[in-house]
Amino acid sequence: MNPLAHRIPLVLPPVEFGTGALASLAAFARERGARRPMVVADAFNAQRVDLLGLPGDVILFGEVVPEPDVPNLEKALALAREARPDLIVGFGGGSAMDVAKLVAVLTLGAQTVHEVVGPDKVLGPRLPLVQVPTTAGTGSEVGMRALVSDPVTRNKLAVQSRLMLADLAIVDPALTMSVPASPTAAAGIDAMTHCVEALTNRKAHPAIDLYALEGIRLVGQHLPAAVRDGSDAQARAGLALAALYGGICLGPVNTTAGHAVAYPLGTRHHIAHGLSCAVIFPHTLAFNAPVVPERTQAVLRAMGLGDDLREAAIVDRASQWCAQQGVEMRMSRLGIPEHDLDTMADEAFNIRRLLDNNPREISRDQIRAIYQAAF
Repeated sequence: MNPLAHRIPLVLPPVEFGTGALASLAAFARERGARRPMVVADAFNAQRVDLLGLPGDVILFGEVVPEPDVPNLEKALALAREARPDLIVGFGGGSAMDVAKLVAVLTLGAQTVHEVVGPDKVLGPRLPLVQVPTTAGTGSEVGMRALVSDPVTRNKLAVQSRLMLADLAIVDPALTMSVPASPTAAAGIDAMTHCVEALTNRKAHPAIDLYALEGIRLVGQHLPAAVRDGSDAQARAGLALAALYGGICLGPVNTTAGHAVAYPLGTRHHIAHGLSCAVIFPHTLAFNAPVVPERTQAVLRAMGLGDDLREAAIVDRASQWCAQQGVEMRMSRLGIPEHDLDTMADEAFNIRRLLDNNPREISRDQIRAIYQAAF
């Protein structure tokens, strides 16, 4: 098969990137005639909304939680329907930006979040949307997907729609300076896993490989420096660019078993998404290596981890690299009970939308073995 003949939906919003890019938000809002902008943020970023310089009467929903669930989304929607904003601004990490996407497309219509789960089910109308990331991790600012957890099923609800693409994405690395070392490390590894899983994906495409490889290289080069010194402007900019590249990878290619196996850590045990992905990353990278050896070797070289493709060596070196960034790599030390590993394996095995992208078939028992190895 000619990989260049494979069709991919590469659709991106306008992007303002670089230190000082945040200044473009106020101009955009004024050009759109916004008088009642609504900011969707987590509790920390809710305290610095003034940085956005928005005109008019700003409405603030500052209660987005890590791993947001349906009740958290419904609370934001209730405020939006009451306040009637004319612009939505996602301000924070992936959680805030995902909630902002759903607020933008659900506020004016009659659909519920459960009715739009899956691809292309959002009918609209929509509110204008600007995304302003404050972490270098998810790349959600350029994506058309949003995820929230269902507290009843403990599963992720994934919504995909071009209507959720931002009208403008503003990536200003200066906004990430305040992120402490530990979440910086987890977010950076999350960005890298987006790139790694796109590169080693059944749907991998040369147009996306370019972003994926460079994103991995950027994280490998800049994450250690940003963890050592959060005020390192060059490192912060490198990570912000890596996260952006990872977000570009997600649109046409998406993730694989790494994210599917990581999800139950968050939905069942409230482990932050980036940390969940970091814990699982070495194991799925090694698991897939036998069927994508050249691409796995490219990942290892981009991270500076050598050429040894033995599965045990990959797990050891990738785990050590993550641990050197200060990431706890043992599920048992994160408070996950061993008796829940079977249920987690059952849930992960049912996330077919991601597992079907994996280059190597993975069974429920193999997922359970990964959990045990990471425990």
